[in-house]
Amino acid sequence: MKYAHRFRVEAPSADVVEFHQRSASMAAITPPPIIVRIHEAPAVLGEGDEMAFTLWLGPLPMRWRARIEQTGPSGFADRLIKGPFASWVHQHVFVETGSDATEVIDMVSAKLSDRPFWRLAGLALWAGMPLLFTYRAWKTRRLLQRPSVAGSSPARTQGAKR
Repeated sequence: MKYAHRFRVEAPSADVVEFHQRSASMAAITPPPIIVRIHEAPAVLGEGDEMAFTLWLGPLPMRWRARIEQTGPSGFADRLIKGPFASWVHQHVFVETGSDATEVIDMVSAKLSDRPFWRLAGLALWAGMPLLFTYRAWKTRRLLQRPSVAGSSPARTQGAKR
């Protein structure tokens, strides 16, 4: 199975990459009612790092362990080591589209588990991918986009506090 999603955020590429490399960002951009609990991960993820977490889908806990791979200035991948799918690779790609704009491209390749319960859970999670990634795009923009200069007061544009 394959899924792809892309969106544009009005923020410099370096800021977008740095945000996505922080392990805490995963919980920040995951939509309710899904709850993310990170059990083990460095604050900033790098090549070869592993992240252990649980996604709570209502009362159902889905434990994951993922490894960060293919890191670079334009993105990285997280590969499932253990979890509800037989395999899962999420490629994060960041393309600078201007000095203050970045296109975020998410590509997920997955294979459902052969175990009946996890196969059903995986199908449910997969069915929610459009909603999940639409929320992630909205939340990423809310957290990273700078206010528009047009319509801002001069004091605000210069960084003055109100």
